[in-house]
Amino acid sequence: MASSNQASTPQTVATGESSDEIDILQRIQSHEEKAARLPPVEEIRTVLANSTRGVLSTFSQKYDGYPSGSMVDFVCDAEGSPILAISSLAAHTKDLLVNPTCSLLVAKDPEDRTDLVITLHGDAVSVPEADREAARTTYLAKISDAFWVDFGDFQFFKIQPKVVRYVSGVATALLRSGEFSREEYAAAEVDPISQFSEPIASHMNKDHAEDTKLIVQHSTNIPVESAYMLDVDRLGFCVKARYKGRTYKLRIPFPRPAVIRKNQHADSSVGPSLDFLVQC
Repeated sequence: MASSNQASTPQTVATGESSDEIDILQRIQSHEEKAARLPPVEEIRTVLANSTRGVLSTFSQKYDGYPSGSMVDFVCDAEGSPILAISSLAAHTKDLLVNPTCSLLVAKDPEDRTDLVITLHGDAVSVPEADREAARTTYLAKISDAFWVDFGDFQFFKIQPKVVRYVSGVATALLRSGEFSREEYAAAEVDPISQFSEPIASHMNKDHAEDTKLIVQHSTNIPVESAYMLDVDRLGFCVKARYKGRTYKLRIPFPRPAVIRKNQHADSSVGPSLDFLVQC
């Protein structure tokens, strides 16, 4: 069932773009096509593991079965199944109790329509009372301020994945799309370095912004004026870089995969940031 399609077409050039802008776009396209990335199914599993908000779509009981979308918080368990804490008063909960078929859409960057968008299709089932405490612990470990989970009208649901679809690079020359079965998704691992992503990016942006810019310039051969680190995985990191008033998202690969040092934990992750990035 697995499929992963990648299409590269010539960069569309808008009327009025200068030869310098065209050259930069072509250089970016060439760089991005070659930059090392996580395998798509591993990237999807990692993004979902590190996300906590998405759009839940259900079949409306009130409006003749029309699709109904709701913004919800969620946390993935160890198998990658999203756990929801939802109120029995909510329309989507009533929908799921009648028809568990649903989907959960998650955008890696909601402000960028060209970035990765994931749609997980599955069946939402109520978490049995015997498993409620484990679901509560998993949920609060990621969303620590979710005090509402203990309200009497709230209950835990788990979405059992059937198929996971993704699309990335919409309206760009680097379109990627595909889908994976439940078995393929469940077998994929969460990138181990992603647990350090937020503190590393924060540390680099706060204390080493000039170093990040120089790394990007060296990797891409583009004289960017600034570079803001977005996220990190074992194969590299992503940035928003500015050049002549325009912002570009770029993938910067490491010379070799980063590894977790023995006894390294997420709460001491500022140290590894320099370990990883000095290799660049």
